[in-house]
Amino acid sequence: MKVRVILPTLALLFAGGVVCLADNPHMGTWKLNEAKSKFSSGSTKNNTVVYEAAGDSVKVTVDGIDANGNPTHSEWTGKFDGKYYPVTGDPIADTRSYRRINARILALTAKKGGKVTLTGRIVVSADGRTRTVTTSATDLKGKKVRTTAVYDKQ
Repeated sequence: MKVRVILPTLALLFAGGVVCLADNPHMGTWKLNEAKSKFSSGSTKNNTVVYEAAGDSVKVTVDGIDANGNPTHSEWTGKFDGKYYPVTGDPIADTRSYRRINARILALTAKKGGKVTLTGRIVVSADGRTRTVTTSATDLKGKKVRTTAVYDKQ
């Protein structure tokens, strides 16, 4: 009897989570529009950012190039709840937090060894076709780096 109730309930909860993530304007593949972006010297350029459902969480995969032209790849899986989740492949962070401000705006904070190394804001346009990421970070040499990266939805 309990199995008849528990299994449909779990299926409904999972389906609800998937539907909520599908309506999220951040989800999908975003490609850097360098012409509209502004980078400080020594900044990493994230060429492609992919947000995808991972169960009831979100997986963020970032591919780009560092200040020396070397390829970069990082992955983060977590929720947009303001809690810190591990990130792999990011030289300035070992944890990252996304906090939902509203449906189109996220606050971003990254930490390395418990110390904040990057803060930012991610805004998806009302039409859902453009994403602007404004960050302030400390690079590996201790230098402050500011960027405004504009992405187009693919």
